[in-house]
Amino acid sequence: MRMKSFIGLMVILAFMTAPFAWADEPQGGPKEQGKGYGMRGHHGGAGHFLRHLLMHQKEIGLNEDQVAKINAIQLELDKTRIRTEAEVQVAERELDALVPDAKADLAAIEAKLKQSGALQVSLRLAAIKAKREALALLTPEQREKEKAEHEKMMKQRGEHRMGERKGMEQGMGQGMKPGAERMDPAH
Repeated sequence: MRMKSFIGLMVILAFMTAPFAWADEPQGGPKEQGKGYGMRGHHGGAGHFLRHLLMHQKEIGLNEDQVAKINAIQLELDKTRIRTEAEVQVAERELDALVPDAKADLAAIEAKLKQSGALQVSLRLAAIKAKREALALLTPEQREKEKAEHEKMMKQRGEHRMGERKGMEQGMGQGMKPGAERMDPAH
């Protein structure tokens, strides 16, 4: 009976933590995403939002004080992310050592699972707070300008992706495998 409860808890925790790993996944390769434990995704939205504000500060109309505060929020979020991801790695490593040990107490395993989950929740909450704190700095007009800049960027990204798809479709239509380079017949 106790093993069924443990397995049920593992399944529930797996479903609860899966969205943290995949939600709002950052774009780009590993160098762009950083070398975290794989949790950047659940707060990547907040980090992306802060970078977006700073990158488009002129278009949005941010003043020096707002830029300084947004930079401070971003720094605090980064520090929190780095510390929390390290703590999660340690908890997960300790869990990995406990699980294969048939003599390990199930209560200790459960405690490590809960510790890891609680750390991930705290990091997600920190990201939500950071984004709200940054939004509170903006005037209603700046919020509208930010939305317009974001929509413009998303439209450009969509057009770029559409162009990539068309190029792939054309290449595949000529008997090419995906990822293969097209050969110029003149060469």
